Amino acid sequence: MKVAVLGITGYTGSNIARELVARGHDVTGLARRTLDADIPEGVLAVAGDVHDPTTIATITQDVDAIVSATRGHMEGGDLPTVLPALVAAAQAVDARLGIVGGASSLRRGPDGPLLIDDGFPDEWRSEAEPLIAVLETLRASDAGVDWFFLSPPEIYGAHSPGERTGVYRTGLDELVVGADGRSTIGGEDYAIAFVDELEKPAHRRQRFTVGY
Repeated sequence: MKVAVLGITGYTGSNIARELVARGHDVTGLARRTLDADIPEGVLAVAGDVHDPTTIATITQDVDAIVSATRGHMEGGDLPTVLPALVAAAQAVDARLGIVGGASSLRRGPDGPLLIDDGFPDEWRSEAEPLIAVLETLRASDAGVDWFFLSPPEIYGAHSPGERTGVYRTGLDELVVGADGRSTIGGEDYAIAFVDELEKPAHRRQRFTVGY
């Protein structure tokens, strides 16, 4: 596949890009700055602003998939303000749109509360709320948009990178919790799950989540 990854220098974006390259896919990455940036090997890096629709349209020409691995809360406008350009680009070239989502909209069990309503730290809301808005917008979008939204587990990020195992379990709207009672996954295994979904779609127009 030919894949455009937005947010190529971030923790998740770089892991997804490395996984794509390792599997033989052609990756173009967008970053605000490419000079002195840690660009994954094998990626064609382009410097540009994700808020510029012309930039988005240019780097997504002839791609098979578009991956948004940017933050929900960004300088210049949160992710919901970028989403229309991403959807338009995906529709223009009939590409799949994959969103690196957040965990705050997941539930703790079938009848449990959403994470964002269950003692969620106020300092994280500025990042979480835009991602929830993106998910709601996608769910209400035209059926012609082929998207998926992959929520990480509760414990995820550069602070807890874990080790690559190649093993994961999936869920839909509830946290995936391991035998130890923790909802977690390593960065490389999240990337494996994301690229698996790109290669063999199983969650068209759906949010899903992963964990050990």
